[in-house]
Amino acid sequence: IPSPGWLLLCASHGSLSLGFSSSAPNGLLRIPKPTYTVSCFDPVLEPPIITMNTVLSLLALDYPTNKLACYVSDDGCSPLTFYALLQASKFAKLWLPFCKKYNIQLRVPFRYFSNNTNTEDTPEFIQDWLRIKKEYENLDRKILNAAQNSIPLVGEFAIFSNTQRKNHPTIIKVIWENKGLSDELPHLIYVSREKKQEHPHNYKAGAMNVLTRVSGLMTNAPFILNVDCDMYVNNPKIIQHALCILLDSKGEKEVAFAQCIQQFYDGFKDDPFGNQLVALFVYLGGGVAGLQGVFYSGTNCLHRRKIIYGISPHVHDIQNGNKDHGITNGKFSGNKKIFGTSREFVESATCALEGKTNTPTNNLCNFLEAASEVASCKYEYATAWGKQCLEKINSAE
Repeated sequence: IPSPGWLLLCASHGSLSLGFSSSAPNGLLRIPKPTYTVSCFDPVLEPPIITMNTVLSLLALDYPTNKLACYVSDDGCSPLTFYALLQASKFAKLWLPFCKKYNIQLRVPFRYFSNNTNTEDTPEFIQDWLRIKKEYENLDRKILNAAQNSIPLVGEFAIFSNTQRKNHPTIIKVIWENKGLSDELPHLIYVSREKKQEHPHNYKAGAMNVLTRVSGLMTNAPFILNVDCDMYVNNPKIIQHALCILLDSKGEKEVAFAQCIQQFYDGFKDDPFGNQLVALFVYLGGGVAGLQGVFYSGTNCLHRRKIIYGISPHVHDIQNGNKDHGITNGKFSGNKKIFGTSREFVESATCALEGKTNTPTNNLCNFLEAASEVASCKYEYATAWGKQCLEKINSAE
């Protein structure tokens, strides 16, 4: 059962809010640029329409779209997932304006359209509601038909020829690139990392390593939100709420990530089987809040990029040095031993560690060759990936 809701878990009480205004001088320029990552691996066990609903709920968040980027990791290298993402991007061009025009709160289509319109709704709203619902039903039908019939591997699908789930090259596709306009879709990128049967791929941990490197090259946002493909957002301002914790004067020095617990819909009343994991996340999680905080649950979490790279939250002045990353007099040395042999990625990682996360160009396609290199199955050998950087290979999934 897909898990809809996210409840922000933190040790503070009261209302959190982060506001921004396009009329404020340079206000939008100072807004952080979050990156979204969505992980999927099997279009049979994880129906693509569910994954696309997750993606759509992220694309439609109440945040300037020219500040966002969404990366979808397909660990199954499925042309069906790529096809579904192409179709979902077309629907998103209708869905986002509709959500923002009417201030829709539940921005996942299959849940939103499961309810009927209200008799008090205006004729204009009802007309738009029916039109968008019809378009969503068309999207659902197209993806279902594609799942039942083989997708012709021609044109942009030709790269999927002769591929297997555990044996295929890197495939990275820029499905949509935002040209700096707030009324467009966010960046949307498809990523399927290279896999070879003789090389361990380390499952989700390995996929997240690749997403971190690819996103670091292409957009290098200071915050990364990771989401499983069957999770959707039920609060369009969740990013603002999480950033309130991460950007707080105290949190900026002490907080590595802000995460939301899972809330499952359509469950039994009173949750007799404990599916909502209340004891784990609410009681135990709250109990360890003062003991370095809760553990990372693996999804629905907004991370600091520099933390993933191995720098503690309180490290701001690199002039004082950091032995783990070879920082001497403000200069990074030995980063190839940590981050790998890609010059472009080492430069982007160094910028992230220094707090300089702006990407020098808006043309994402310029990064495809370098991104393919850091997504190869051999890239992590003799580096700190899986040891100091991001996911521990032997960590529990």
